[in-house]
Amino acid sequence: MPSIRFIAALCAGAILSLSQAFAADPKAEMDAAMQAANTAMQKGPADVAVAGQATLKLPVNVGFIPAKESRRLLEAMGNRTSDETQGLIISTDGQNANWFMVVSYTAAGYIKDDDAKTWNADELLASLREGTEEANQERKTRGIPEMEIVGWVEKPLYDAASQRLVWSLASHDKGQASGADNGINYNTLVLGREGYVSMNLVTGMKEVEALKPVAKNMLAAMAFDSGKRYADFNAGTDKVAEYGLAALVAGVAAKKLGLLAVIGIFLAKFAKIIIAAVAVGGGVLGKKWWNRKKGGETA
Repeated sequence: MPSIRFIAALCAGAILSLSQAFAADPKAEMDAAMQAANTAMQKGPADVAVAGQATLKLPVNVGFIPAKESRRLLEAMGNRTSDETQGLIISTDGQNANWFMVVSYTAAGYIKDDDAKTWNADELLASLREGTEEANQERKTRGIPEMEIVGWVEKPLYDAASQRLVWSLASHDKGQASGADNGINYNTLVLGREGYVSMNLVTGMKEVEALKPVAKNMLAAMAFDSGKRYADFNAGTDKVAEYGLAALVAGVAAKKLGLLAVIGIFLAKFAKIIIAAVAVGGGVLGKKWWNRKKGGETA
C-alpha cells in the first residue's frame, strides 16, 4: 500500500494558496475566460487529439475546450493547472450543464497494474483517511477548512483487458451540515505505454449517479494511438513508473481532495461575481452551468 507520508505530501502540495487563488478582478477574468473557452470550443462529433498520445472520439452534444483555454478557465475558478491539463469536456445539448470533465495526460511512464489483482479497497480507504488527517494540519495553517473522507462513491474498478480504471471518493468539510450537496470527482483513466490519460468528472453528489454512464462512455471513447498503447510497451527501452496502480489511485485522490477544498472557498467567496460574469459571457458556458454553486457548493 502507498505510504501515508507520500499521500500527505501530495495532498499538502495540491492546496493552492488563497492569495494566489483570489484574482484581483475575478469578474473580469471569469468573463474573459468564458469568452475564450466558447470561441475555442470544438463540438462533437469529432476526433480530438490528446497530447500527441491518444484520440478522443467526441460524441454529439458534447464540446471540448482546448488546453490553453481550459487552463485559463480552471484558474479563474481558483484551481491550479499544469502542462498536464489537456482540456475540458462539457455538455452542449442545453439539458444538463451540471458537470464537466477535466482531461489530463501524465507522462509517468509505464505503470505496472499487477497490484490491481490483489488490492484491498478498504485498506486503501483507510490509508487515504490517515493521509487526509495529516494534510489537515496544512489546511489549518492556511485557513482552509479541514476535510474528512466519507467513503467510496465507487470502489476502484480496473479492467485489465482495456487498461481502464474508475473510482470515486466522497468527502466533505469537517462539521458540515448534513444534507449539503458536496462537489465530487468521479475519476476515470486509461493507461498507455508512456503514461496515462485521466478524464475526471466534476459534479455534485446528488448528480453523480445519473452521470456515471456519461463518464464511462467518455472513457470508452478515449484510446491511445498505435505505438502509444499499453500493449506496445518495450521492456528494453521504455521507462517504467516508480509506483503501481494502487499508489496512483491514492496519490490522485489526495490531490483532488486538496483542490476541492480550495475551489469550495473560492466559489463561496465570489459566487455572485462569477454568476454575473457568466451571464455576460453567455454561450454554451452559460449561467445555468454555474447557478448550482450558489451557497458555496463546490465544483
